Amino acid sequence: MFPIDFFWRAAQRWPDRIAIDAPDGAIRYEGLATQVAALAAALIAIDPAPQSRVGICASNSAGHITVLLAVLACGKVWVPLNPKSTRPEIRRIVDATQPSILVMDATCTALLEGAPGARIYCDTPVAPTSCATRTPTIAELATRHKGAPRPVFDQPPEATQAIKFTGGTTGAPKGVMQTYRAWMANITNQIHAWGFDAHDRYIVAAPVTHGTSTYILPILAQGGCHVVLAGTGAEAVRVAFKERGGTVCFMPPTLVYMLMALPGVSRADFPHLRRLIYGGAPMPPEKIREVRDFFGPVLGTTYGQTEAPQILTVMQPEDFEDPRNWAAVGRTTWFSDVAIMAPDGRLLPSGEVGEVVASGDLLMSGYWRLPEKTAETLVDGWLHTGDRGLIDARGYLYLKDRLKDMVITGGFNVYPVDVENTLGQHPSVHECAVFGILDDKWGEAVQAAVQLRPGLQADEAELIAYVRERLGPVQTPKHIYFYASLPRSSVGKVLKTVLREQAMSPTAINDALKATP
Repeated sequence: MFPIDFFWRAAQRWPDRIAIDAPDGAIRYEGLATQVAALAAALIAIDPAPQSRVGICASNSAGHITVLLAVLACGKVWVPLNPKSTRPEIRRIVDATQPSILVMDATCTALLEGAPGARIYCDTPVAPTSCATRTPTIAELATRHKGAPRPVFDQPPEATQAIKFTGGTTGAPKGVMQTYRAWMANITNQIHAWGFDAHDRYIVAAPVTHGTSTYILPILAQGGCHVVLAGTGAEAVRVAFKERGGTVCFMPPTLVYMLMALPGVSRADFPHLRRLIYGGAPMPPEKIREVRDFFGPVLGTTYGQTEAPQILTVMQPEDFEDPRNWAAVGRTTWFSDVAIMAPDGRLLPSGEVGEVVASGDLLMSGYWRLPEKTAETLVDGWLHTGDRGLIDARGYLYLKDRLKDMVITGGFNVYPVDVENTLGQHPSVHECAVFGILDDKWGEAVQAAVQLRPGLQADEAELIAYVRERLGPVQTPKHIYFYASLPRSSVGKVLKTVLREQAMSPTAINDALKATP
């Protein structure tokens, strides 16, 4: 069995149910299965080689989901290309993986200009050019190959299903090879953790190129429906929940906060919501309290990495009933082991801080064509995550920080998440990030960047005193920078590397700070 078989079986069982509810119409399982089979046949006609790569550079849409399923259905390897990325970054990924086929939104044409590979448009260009007339759309290819049988292929469980890129924006990109085995483990765990069923309507808020991709097949496997937004931003998400029956969604914490801050918003705008899953960034305990007060007992989260996608651990809504768990990221899921390791390779007992390591079916097979980097990360069957944390006696994992983000100041270890959780409890603080910079006296100095709540005020002295009173002088930031909006990646993560660079450059920080109290 392969990941795509979850979809084929659902299409056979629920042919008349709606699989995708898009602004331009609904697609039922039977019709979607026909389109996926036709597109899979089209991809094979373009390049018959099994395990060849297909890059998809597109925003969230019914077409994006359909062509992704087609890639999975024909035994090829999916390479997601973030349409919000830059042309050099996109080209680095393309050059590394050498896709034979590139599927793209018409608006992404410039991002892929000059890159090799056959072109397919995911959508129909509004104003076709001479180039556009020579580039088929997925709709045209589906019509051309209508009635094609479902492809049959044979690959071992360790074969690659997707190559997803991780790492910074400089140096050689790291392409994570996610296997069929890892995808099967993820699908099974998502269904088990969240209890997805045929009544679920998943709001497609996060990008399909990122976190949402891990929910596509689990929802479809159970006969559920993916609801594609009619716009962008928090308001479009609210409307989808209120008017289109959304029951579940995965999103970064920042989008959760934006939903709660919409003018006139209330819990009544989310009448059918039963699972609000956050990920991609931590949510401080004080924020968890606010979110649960607003949405009720529906909050959940998972911990994973691209190298072990999405769900090494899970925190279900019932886990959040105990406030002791609010700083945790859950307990280990099926088919995986999670442990804490000392620098010398010893597995540490409960309560001791060390590096989070993982083993089992969720793990990647390695980094694409980077054997040395693979050997550094996968050691004796353990994935070294680069995160520091501890596991308590009940089995809950508590993350401290990335190994590289830990601040060593005056010989003491400071975990930024501890400072962030405290600073975030101040009533004027909307969001914050804590990091270290080089310091002649301390080795490293603790710094913080803060985004205040609209209409509320706090100055540096007040916030420093607030932290010092609760954590003591070692963990107290030496300086606090105020931002109107913290710098973020294209998927909403706060960019600590940018904050650190700006804090070390007086000119850069003066340019970057949009507002101060």
